[in-house]
Amino acid sequence: MVAWLKENATLAREKLTNEIGKHKHSKFMEASTALCALVSAASGGVSSEEKQKMVGFINNSPELKIFNMSDVIKSFNGHCEKFEFDFQLGQAEALKVIAKIKNDPGAGRLLVRVGCAIGASDGDFDEKEKAACRLVCAELGLNPADFDL
Repeated sequence: MVAWLKENATLAREKLTNEIGKHKHSKFMEASTALCALVSAASGGVSSEEKQKMVGFINNSPELKIFNMSDVIKSFNGHCEKFEFDFQLGQAEALKVIAKIKNDPGAGRLLVRVGCAIGASDGDFDEKEKAACRLVCAELGLNPADFDL
């Protein structure tokens, strides 16, 4: 009986920790998927390399691996749909979501680095992808030169 209580208490604590983490990092997850869609759309569409790089980042990020991958993909696809409907609208919506992490410079810097990695994932970090990352830097109040942009 004591072992059962200990085990269930541990499981409950882990579940609570995950739920708190999801709440705490949901803005960063949304900003990450918005950024990935923004950089992908800038180069003319989402490549499989860009998708794989995003999934790899999510799986390796301590803050983001707590999210169900289907939720991450749903968020990413939602952003991509906005770009498919209208590029300018998609860009405005993505920047609105990205701006929500402006008060966390560490998260903003990480986000720009992820954008650069996504842009370079297909072997060609072209000028349009770099321009998208510079736009994110401007939105977050970061210096593009810090990222060789």
